[in-house]
Amino acid sequence: MSESVRRPIVEDESAELPVERLRVEPAVGRRTGCPFHDVRAMLREVGLRPTRQRLALGWLLFAKGDRHLTAEMLHEDALRARFPVSLATVYNTLNQFTEAGLLREVAVDGSKTYFDTNSADHHHFYVEGDSKLLDIPAAELMLDKRPNPPEGYEVARIDVIVRLRAKKD
Repeated sequence: MSESVRRPIVEDESAELPVERLRVEPAVGRRTGCPFHDVRAMLREVGLRPTRQRLALGWLLFAKGDRHLTAEMLHEDALRARFPVSLATVYNTLNQFTEAGLLREVAVDGSKTYFDTNSADHHHFYVEGDSKLLDIPAAELMLDKRPNPPEGYEVARIDVIVRLRAKKD
């Protein structure tokens, strides 16, 4: 997938998912500006079949630009958009999208995992107490030296999470 910047397709925060427009026929041509055709093309580019569930969840994930979501947050978005889907389907879809390179998994705690729609290399702030994940601008964190991996391994990527909390007066 290209490293292009994803712009929000939908500006309205309370957008309802028009499920009746989720057809699984192939789109004609490349990016059209239509969220469903664009998500369909994105899925096909990475070798995923554009099922109704993948199209709906892809639209919810990518239509608003770069986001950090947990599976539970996406599940709530789907229910609010009147697209009934099980939490297990949400987890399966997020894992498939991650394996295909559409999402980046960011493990904050052993019990908290976020999925980042910006799959490019970057680092994060984690706001403790608010459970909020924010991107660190690339120019603000520079790593001079990578560690040497053990024999037979290579560095896949380096994730830096800087934990934040409100200042105490």
